[in-house]
Amino acid sequence: MRGLLVLGTIGAVLAAAAWSGIASRLDAETALARVTDEAAVPTLATVVAQAGPREEEIVLPGNVQAEFETTIFARTSGYVKRWSADIGAKVKAGALLAEIDSPEVDQQLVQARAQLVQVQAALTQAQSNTELARVTNGRTTRLVGQGWSSEQQGDSDRLKYEASVAAVAVAKANVEAQQAQISRLEQLTGFERVTAPFDGVVTARQVDVGNLVNAGSGSGPELFRMADTRKLRIYVQVPQSYAALVKPGLGVDLRFPEYPGRTFPATLVRDANAIEPHSRTLLVELEANNANGELLPGGYTEVHFKLKTAGHTVRISANALLFRAEGPRIATADAEGRVSVHEVTIGRDLGTMVEVLTGIEPGDAVILNPPASIVSGARGRLQKDEKVDLRLSARECRAFGKDPH
Repeated sequence: MRGLLVLGTIGAVLAAAAWSGIASRLDAETALARVTDEAAVPTLATVVAQAGPREEEIVLPGNVQAEFETTIFARTSGYVKRWSADIGAKVKAGALLAEIDSPEVDQQLVQARAQLVQVQAALTQAQSNTELARVTNGRTTRLVGQGWSSEQQGDSDRLKYEASVAAVAVAKANVEAQQAQISRLEQLTGFERVTAPFDGVVTARQVDVGNLVNAGSGSGPELFRMADTRKLRIYVQVPQSYAALVKPGLGVDLRFPEYPGRTFPATLVRDANAIEPHSRTLLVELEANNANGELLPGGYTEVHFKLKTAGHTVRISANALLFRAEGPRIATADAEGRVSVHEVTIGRDLGTMVEVLTGIEPGDAVILNPPASIVSGARGRLQKDEKVDLRLSARECRAFGKDPH
C-alpha cells in the first residue's frame, strides 16, 4: 500500500513537470506568433496635410541700379587742363566737368579756315571765268550765224563755257567740303569741354590735371562716371515656379541693410517675358522713387513680393509622394491605420514641400516615406507621438525665395 502511494506521488510529479514544459512551450509559441504578427504590420509615420495660403510672401535679392548711368570718355585727344567736378558732386546737364588742351586740333581748325578762304576765292574766280565764257559764247554764236566766224570757233567757245560752268560746280563742292571739315573740327574743339550729359551725381573721377587722354572709349581711359539717382531700377531673378504670379503693376516692398526696420515701396514695371534657361528664372525690373537721395545705386536689397496664390491647394512634405507609372500618388491613413492611395495633381515644387491641387484635402493624415508596394486597404500601425516639421529651414527659405522669419 505504501509502495502504491509512492508510485502515485512520483507519477503526479512527472505529470506536473510534463504539463509545465508543455505550457511553457505553448506560451513561447504564442508570444512568438504575437511578435511575428506585430512585426508584419508596418509602422506608419503620418503628418496632417495643410491648406495652402491665399497670399504668399517671397523674399528675393535684388540688384539696385540708377535710372540712368553712364561712363564719360574723351572725344578729343590731348592733356587734361583742369577738372571741376569730383565724386559726389551734383551737376546739371551741360555743366563743365573738365577741360582738355588739344593744340593739334586747334591748329587744324585754323588751317581749315584758311583753306576755306582759298576755295572760296577759287569759286569766285571760276564764276568770273564762267561769266566771261558765257559772254564770249554769245557773241561767237551771233557771228557764226552771220557768217563772220567759223563753226569751229563757235563750238570751241561753247565748250569753254560749259567747262567753266562745271568748274564753278566743282568750286562750290570744294567750299561745301571745306565747310564740313571746319564743322567737324569745331565739334572736336567743342569736345575739349567735357560736360555732363544729364542731371545727376558724379560717382567716379578717373582723371587728373596733366593726364594724356585719347579720343574714344576703346583707346582711352574713362574720365568720369555719372548716375541719375532720382529713380532707381531694381532687377530681380524670380524663380520659374512664381513667374506666372508676377505681373507689371505689382507693388513690392524693399528692405535695405543700411536702413533696418524700414521698407521702401517699389513697382514692377516690366519683365523679360522669357525664362533664363541656365537659372530657370524670370528677370523682372522694379522702379523706386528716390527723390530724396536716401538710397544708393550699386548695392543689393531684399525684395518682398506678396503674391496671390491659386485658390485651393494643399501643401505636403515632398517625401510623401509616390511616383508610379500611372502618375503621382499619395497614401493616407485613417485613425485605425487603414491605408488609402490617392491619385493627385501636383502644383509647384517648393523644395522640401510640394503643392497638391487635387486628390487630398486639408486635414488628411498623409503617410511619410511610404513603401513602393503600399496599396489601398492595407493596414499599418500609426507611430506614436510622431511630430514632423513641415517648415522650411532658413537656408531652404533663402534658396526658394521665402522669408525665413
